[in-house]
Amino acid sequence: MNTHTLSIPQPASRKAWLGLLTVLALVLLVAMDGSVLYLAMPRVTSALLPTADQALWILDIYGFVVGSLLIAFGNLGDRYGRQKLIMAGAVIFGLGSLGVACSTTPASMIGFRALMGLGGATLLPSGLAIVSALFPDPRQRAQAIGIFAATFAAGFAIGPIIGGLLLQRYDWGAVFLINVPVVLVFLLAAPVLLREVRAARHGRIDLPSLVLSCAGILSFIYSIKSAAAAGFALQQAVAGAAGLLALAAFVRRQATIPFPLLDLSLFKDRIFSIAILTGLVSLVVWSAAGYLSGIYLQSVLGHDVFTTALLALPGAVVLTATCVGTSRIVERTGRKAALVATHLLISLGVFLLLFTTTEAGAAAFVASTLVAGVGYGLSFSLVAEVAVSAVPEARAGAAGSIAETSNEIGNALGIALLGSVAALVFRLAGPGVAGTLNETLAHPSLSNAAAQQAREAFLSGLHAAAGVGGLLMLLVGIAAWIWLPRRLPG
Repeated sequence: MNTHTLSIPQPASRKAWLGLLTVLALVLLVAMDGSVLYLAMPRVTSALLPTADQALWILDIYGFVVGSLLIAFGNLGDRYGRQKLIMAGAVIFGLGSLGVACSTTPASMIGFRALMGLGGATLLPSGLAIVSALFPDPRQRAQAIGIFAATFAAGFAIGPIIGGLLLQRYDWGAVFLINVPVVLVFLLAAPVLLREVRAARHGRIDLPSLVLSCAGILSFIYSIKSAAAAGFALQQAVAGAAGLLALAAFVRRQATIPFPLLDLSLFKDRIFSIAILTGLVSLVVWSAAGYLSGIYLQSVLGHDVFTTALLALPGAVVLTATCVGTSRIVERTGRKAALVATHLLISLGVFLLLFTTTEAGAAAFVASTLVAGVGYGLSFSLVAEVAVSAVPEARAGAAGSIAETSNEIGNALGIALLGSVAALVFRLAGPGVAGTLNETLAHPSLSNAAAQQAREAFLSGLHAAAGVGGLLMLLVGIAAWIWLPRRLPG
């Protein structure tokens, strides 16, 4: 009788559900931050007048810092406690948000965005571990993790609306100031509602690996972005070569140390490799399309910030709904078909941006986000699940960390790489007044002909980036169809 009683799962307490809500507040902030920044960038560039490469750094330094530190901070959380780490991260994220809101120069904004990334590197992995520990019953735990993922997707949906409302009435800094009171409420509630989580076993953090990964990523991307904005020079070539050498040394070191930051042996499994590649490339396309489309709608078509937010809403709603309904889609189609469909839908959606012109394009943009939104929703829900299911249970934590890292790096690489493609086209085809569209349009003596040339050059850059991004997704989709087995584990 006692055995039977113990086998009945105990429902989670009210405190556990309140703890979930506390963590979700931070998750919502992180998700909103990305979509709000894309929307605010035209205002930011008009106010701070960053150069072309500074504008790209403002957008992607956060993702690079998070992606570089995510696995290392996961290790720190295992050793010292997830609750301590997420609270420290929330403080840093809040201070970075306050600093960004008060920035008066591009350099200070880049620095404070990096500080936000330092805090953000603790929030998602630590939050997920804490949520999992709050719900010992597997069924309720799965439900809580589903709510966690849906909240992250919903942040992208409501971010542009909240951001649009704030930007209509206040300066661009207001979209970052809203983070501060949420962080304060979290810091008051977390000690009461959350409990500490540590791993039973952990390895030491390899500092040389951490330095090599950060230096390699930042140096390589700096060389690409600087070359696109200002042309090739010895400085860019040296930085690019140094970055590649650092990354090569990082990969080599991971194969020789007992506790690597990146478990390369996991990539021997083709299912795992395709899942990680899907997460990486889909976020590359996602971030570049969001960034360039926001500038296009406001600076080329002339829509105000709130109208731009409303145009982005249908796609964000479709994305959120797809996240919620992915399990049902997978039941009907199977995991392989759903994963391949991810690539095809994103590719098709991005290719629809090729129908935009300098006179009209809002309808093409909405159609693009609706089609691609289904693909992004599938990707956000499937990538980590497929990656974790492809490896032994004992290595599920490492697989999940790599999946999270691929998303963050992809988010930053999209703006850096595809954004650099657009910047290069603009530099070659534009009127040569300045390195960015907003800088050019703000020039006091700009003629109407030069302004039109600048808009057409930016549109050509958008089309080039969309073409490259859509082709990348299509190629990965073909590889997934060929290499993946008919039935995926899970």
